[in-house]
Amino acid sequence: MGSDSEVEKSVQKEKERKKLLALAPIAKPLAGKKLSKRTFKLVRRAAEHKCLKRGVKEVVKSIRRGQKGLCVIAGNISPIDVITHVPILCEEADIPYIYVPSKEDLANAGATKRPTCCVLVSTKPTKGELRQEDQEKLKEDYDQVVSEIREITASLF
Repeated sequence: MGSDSEVEKSVQKEKERKKLLALAPIAKPLAGKKLSKRTFKLVRRAAEHKCLKRGVKEVVKSIRRGQKGLCVIAGNISPIDVITHVPILCEEADIPYIYVPSKEDLANAGATKRPTCCVLVSTKPTKGELRQEDQEKLKEDYDQVVSEIREITASLF
C-alpha cells in the first residue's frame, strides 16, 4: 500500500505530463520548472502593484504604443493562431518573452479567474506611483527573470 503522499505525487506528475502534451509546437523558449516559478512570482507581484497587462488585445496594444516590459505567453493555447503574432511583435520591439506551460497557472499568478493567453509585465504602474521599496523589489525580480530568459534565448538561436 502506498501512502497518501505517493498518490498525490503520482497525480501531480500526471498533471504535469498532460500540461506538456498540450503544449503548442511553437512554444519556444519554454520556461523550466524553476524559471516558471520565478516568472509566476514576478507576475503575481506585478498584478498586486497594477503593473500588468492581461490578454492578447491589451498586450498587443501596449507593445504597439511602445511600452516596454516582459511578455509571458501560455504554451497550451488552442487554436495557436490566437498568439502566433505576439512573439514577432515582441522581437520587433526588443521585448523579452517566454512561454510557460499552462494558461491556467498564468491566470492564477495574474490574479484572474479566467485562463489568460499572455501578460505583459512592466516595472511602472499604469496609474499612480509605487513606493520606493516596492519598485526596487519588482525591478530586482524583473531583472533576474529577464537575464535568465536572455540566457535561454541566446542558447536557442
